[in-house]
Amino acid sequence: MFGKDKSDQSGNQSGAVMSSGGSNSLVQGTSLEGNLKANSDIRIDGHLTGKLECSGRLIIGGSGVIDGEVDCQNAIIEGKFIGKLNVKELLDIRESADVSGDVSTNKLLIQAGAIFNVNCDMGGRKIKSKKDQSS
Repeated sequence: MFGKDKSDQSGNQSGAVMSSGGSNSLVQGTSLEGNLKANSDIRIDGHLTGKLECSGRLIIGGSGVIDGEVDCQNAIIEGKFIGKLNVKELLDIRESADVSGDVSTNKLLIQAGAIFNVNCDMGGRKIKSKKDQSS
């Protein structure tokens, strides 16, 4: 009747715009060497060596390893990262993570138990690792 939206057969509201909402993944046991560009979220449970550009969120699963350079919007790391990491918004380091290299992010969350041996530039401020502070 008045103001009532009609639904199509799939249950979507008429007039609503559907996004692809797709995500990408590199599964455990798979290795990739080279440059990779993802226009949506990506999950890495395998091994990536090279450069990754991600317009969405990067998730490095518990078995995932990235050795190289990454630019992304947000990141959750449960596995291993070695290299240069640039996160525009939030970097979430989980307790099982092992991160080393150079990190640049706006916001940072590190759970207890995580290994975080990096030079970090966060929100415009430089944070030095313990190793750099002792020299």
